[in-house]
Amino acid sequence: MELYPAIDLLEGAAVRLVQGDFARRRVYGDPLALAKAYTRAGATWVHVVDLDAARSGSPVNRALVLEIVRTAGVRIQAGGGVRTEEDAAGLLDHGVARVVLGTAAQESPEIVDRLADRYPGKVAVGLDHTGSGARVAVSGWERSGGTTLRQALDRVARTDLGAVVVTAIERDGTLEGPDLEGLRAVLGWTPHPVIASGGVRSTADLGALAALHAGGRSLAGAIVGTALAEGTLDLEEAIAACAPSG
Repeated sequence: MELYPAIDLLEGAAVRLVQGDFARRRVYGDPLALAKAYTRAGATWVHVVDLDAARSGSPVNRALVLEIVRTAGVRIQAGGGVRTEEDAAGLLDHGVARVVLGTAAQESPEIVDRLADRYPGKVAVGLDHTGSGARVAVSGWERSGGTTLRQALDRVARTDLGAVVVTAIERDGTLEGPDLEGLRAVLGWTPHPVIASGGVRSTADLGALAALHAGGRSLAGAIVGTALAEGTLDLEEAIAACAPSG
């Protein structure tokens, strides 16, 4: 299971939101410095989200995302406001290893299909949900996409994706632990690699995620943001915890 340290961008700064609430933010300063710190500690991926773009659809922090790509020296998975093929190409053609489409995947699924054909393995669908998968959210989590998590996964089942990124909004930024049962269900619902996000607070949480299995499948990755930014979880220990024991 790969570890994806997360950097969320808002107004040019690295932040974390609590349960996706833009009014409940914690600021962690320079995102470039944070990305370099994660790289020095051994990260092989960094997950970057342009929160301004996720909410508005305008690539507010595009130049900053690409600067992280140029300076971090590791693979960057980027999302937030990737609504068109041009948006995705503007990232993938300039060094981003994988793009994550959220709102577009719900409102314009044909874009995901075309991008997956054009960039095999470099396109992921982000499914941010509330109520144990009862509602998938879009537009920076500010409105419903009109489907359940299961329906959204079924919609992309035949698309050649690099991953699906599944975020439990109610746990995101809370350090309350991941949604293990929900993720176990997701493993049974989709053929795609699953990257989990939301609630990780400790190496024990990461160990539980790494050990999670359903139908002979396990998680491909885990995104961790708040615990690393707050310093309550050591990155080197977190990476080690992503390898299941036994």
